Amino acid sequence: MKYFIVTLLTKGKKEEIALYANDRKEANNFARLKHSGIIIKVVEAEEPLDIQFKRFKTEFFKNIKKSKIKPDSLIAAIRQLAVMTNAGISIHDSLGEIGKSTDDQALKTVFIKLADDINSGHSLSKSMENFRFELGNLTIAMVQLGEQTGNLDQSLYSLADMLEEIRANVVKFKKAMAYPRNVMIAMAVAFTILISYVVPQFKAIFEELGADLPLPTQILLTLEHLFNNYGPYVLAVLFISFMIFKYLINNYRHIKYAWHAFLLKTYLIKNLIKFATLSRFTLVFAELIRAGIPIADALDTAIAMIDSLPLKSQLLSVRSTVEKGGTLNQGLKDTGLFENMIIQMISAGEDSGSLDTMISKVADYYKMRFDAIIAGLSEAIEPIMLFIIASMVILLALGIFLPMWSMGNAVQGR
Repeated sequence: MKYFIVTLLTKGKKEEIALYANDRKEANNFARLKHSGIIIKVVEAEEPLDIQFKRFKTEFFKNIKKSKIKPDSLIAAIRQLAVMTNAGISIHDSLGEIGKSTDDQALKTVFIKLADDINSGHSLSKSMENFRFELGNLTIAMVQLGEQTGNLDQSLYSLADMLEEIRANVVKFKKAMAYPRNVMIAMAVAFTILISYVVPQFKAIFEELGADLPLPTQILLTLEHLFNNYGPYVLAVLFISFMIFKYLINNYRHIKYAWHAFLLKTYLIKNLIKFATLSRFTLVFAELIRAGIPIADALDTAIAMIDSLPLKSQLLSVRSTVEKGGTLNQGLKDTGLFENMIIQMISAGEDSGSLDTMISKVADYYKMRFDAIIAGLSEAIEPIMLFIIASMVILLALGIFLPMWSMGNAVQGR
């Protein structure tokens, strides 16, 4: 959004107001809607530093406080909304009732605001756009599907099933990570205790002797000094750095894109993201095709719920190919994301007129691949975990015993 200064003539006096808009025309329209008077000129300007700082602070703390709706609460609410819609109860009344009855504060806030927006004449999907972070891309995509097809209740039932499937995958992931996480936490606690209470005892001995210390010992003593003297400050710096990084990711697309691209090159994480994304994309795409939505529109909706920007960019090229008259299988092949077997399946589905069935089978295939990655996650992490543990043990052992051996040799030499 750009910063504009609008000069108005109100009751014979000139008045300047500041506002944000995408372009001069939009700024002019905003000014007409929000202020009475004659617009003299609209000028794009440099945002003052104090306003920049104030906006940064507001958005920073807003990002800290902002929280997603609990998955279980969202799934239950979607099922309730589907049942009430199917029973003929209006969307406005359904949203209001669910919002009042839920214990999830985030869900209550979102649903009550959605009910107000519906009452003002907005569509449900349009209102949900304001809560993309809380509700997720998939929820908005499926509600759009329901509105396009006129079967909102069926879309909501399908959405609840998909959210449950995604939730199940998250639970599997957490279970797979439980053992490595617990081992690493135990090692971190043990390392902290050694740094805090054991290393200082040897530090006094080393300082008294005044001997030249090997590199591992110097590293240990440096860590001990930082931890015992600047521990709270280090934690504060790490926390602030994390929050700033989170703010940058949420507000600057090029930084977010670079971060996502880095994750797609990271060991283990790249396959998790890739197959989770393709599984979700094909699942939604299959639902849309089955509902009779044109391929180009179905691609638009399915791609909209993808979180990874590099993968979204690659899949957007598929829509471009289809719009230009190309086949779906050629567009998918050009992305380089799909195996040759999948391309052949899609091609066969297009030729036989059973594309929705083939896409469903592709979705099942990617779900199977994702489940296999989750199942083997613990084994894949073990080498990394063993390397970290071994590094910590070697550092402690060499850092403490090398100088002691040197001192013992010096004593024997005398």
